[in-house]
Amino acid sequence: MYLLTQISKYLFIVFLVVFSIKDYTYVFRKDEDKKKRILGSQIRILYLTAILGFVLILLNDFSVVNAALFAGILIYFAITLAGYRLLYPKSSMLLINNMLMLLCVGFIVITRLNPSQGIKQFMIAAVGTIAAFLIPVIIRKLKVLKKLTWVYAVVGILALLVVLALARISGGAKLSITVGGITIQFSELVKLTLVFFLAAKLSRDHSARSALIAGAVAAVHVGILVLSTDLGTALVFFVATLVILYVATGNAFYPVVGLGAGAGASVLAYHLFGHVRQRVVAWRDPFSVYDTSGYQIVQGLFAIGAGGWFGTGLYLGRPKTIPVATKDFIFAAICEEFGAVFSIALIFVCMSLYIVIVSISMQIEDRFYRLVAIGLGTEYAFQVFLTVGGVTKFIPMTGITLPLISYGGSSVISTIVMLAIIEGLYILREDEA
Repeated sequence: MYLLTQISKYLFIVFLVVFSIKDYTYVFRKDEDKKKRILGSQIRILYLTAILGFVLILLNDFSVVNAALFAGILIYFAITLAGYRLLYPKSSMLLINNMLMLLCVGFIVITRLNPSQGIKQFMIAAVGTIAAFLIPVIIRKLKVLKKLTWVYAVVGILALLVVLALARISGGAKLSITVGGITIQFSELVKLTLVFFLAAKLSRDHSARSALIAGAVAAVHVGILVLSTDLGTALVFFVATLVILYVATGNAFYPVVGLGAGAGASVLAYHLFGHVRQRVVAWRDPFSVYDTSGYQIVQGLFAIGAGGWFGTGLYLGRPKTIPVATKDFIFAAICEEFGAVFSIALIFVCMSLYIVIVSISMQIEDRFYRLVAIGLGTEYAFQVFLTVGGVTKFIPMTGITLPLISYGGSSVISTIVMLAIIEGLYILREDEA
C-alpha cells in the first residue's frame, strides 16, 4: 500500500503537468486534427486521474458508497463529454475538459477528507451540469437578455438584502441562509446578475453618465456585502466592476479612481470591523495569534511545508488538522498530499480556463455578450487569486472558496452555470462566423 501511494503521487504530478501543457499547446495549434488529438489525450488523462485517485480511496477507505461514487463520477464524465459533443458540436471542448479536470481533483480531495461531502458535491455538480445543458440554447434564442438591465439589478440587490436580514453569522460574516435543510449562498447567484446588469447597461451607452449609474448600482451591491462582512465576495464584485467599466469605455480613469476608492474603503473597513482586524493580524503574524485567528493559517502553512515539492501521498498527510479543509483551505490540503509541483500545475489549469474565456470574449462582436464573458471570467480568475493568495499568506484570508474544487453547492453550481454561459457565447460566435 505504501509503495503504491508513493508511486501514485508522481503519477498524479505527471498527469496534471501533461494536462496543463496540452492546455497551452492547444492554443498554438492551427490544424484541427492535432487539436482533436490534444483534446482526446486530455480526456484520457482525466479518466486516469479519477481512476488512480479513487483506487487509492477505496484501498484506504473501502465502502459501497465510495465505490458507487467512483462509478457515478466516471458515468458523469462520459455523459458530460458526450452531451456537449452531440448537442453542441460547435462548443469549446477545451473549456469542458478543464472544468471536468478541476471537478475531478475536487471530488478526490473532498472524498478523501469527508466522504459524505464528496457525495453531496458530486450530486450537486451532476444536477447542475444537466441543468446547464439548457443554457447555451437560452443564450442563442433569448435576445431579451440584453433588455433586462434593471431586472438584474433589482434581483441582485434584493437577494443580498435577504442574506443581510436573515442569514446567521458564520466565520464572522453573513454568507447564506438555510431553507428546508438546504443552504443557499445568494451571492453566488448575484455574481451572474451583477455582470449581466453591467453588460446590459454599458453595452448600449458607455457615456460618463451611464458609467456613473452602473458604478453606483455596483457600489450598492458591494456596500450590502460589506455590511454583511462578506468582504471576499465584495472584492470579487468590485474588481469585476472595474474591469467591465474599463473594457466598456476604454477610459483608464474609472479603474484608477475605483482602486483609490477601494484602498480608502479597505482602511475604513479595517477600523470599523473587528473581524477584518483579526484577519489582518493573523496575516501579518499568525503565530502571535496561533490559539485564535491564526490557527487556520499556521496549520495551512504547516501542511504546505510538509508536502514539499512532491507531496506526502494520498492518505499519508494530515490535512484534517486544517480547519475547514474542504472549503477555503482546500488548496493547502492539496499541497500537502499532492505536492507543490501538482499545485502549480493546478494553478496553470485555472489560468488556462481564464485565458480561454478571455479569448472567447475578444472574438465576440456583440458588445453585451463580450462584456458578459469578460466580467464572468474576471470573477473566476480573481476568486482563484484570493483563495490561493489567502492560503499561501500572500494576502489576508477572505473566506473565498476555490471554484469547482472546494466543497460548496452554491459555488459549484454558479461556476458550472457561468461556464455554460461562456459555452453559449462561444457557440453564438461560431454561428456568427
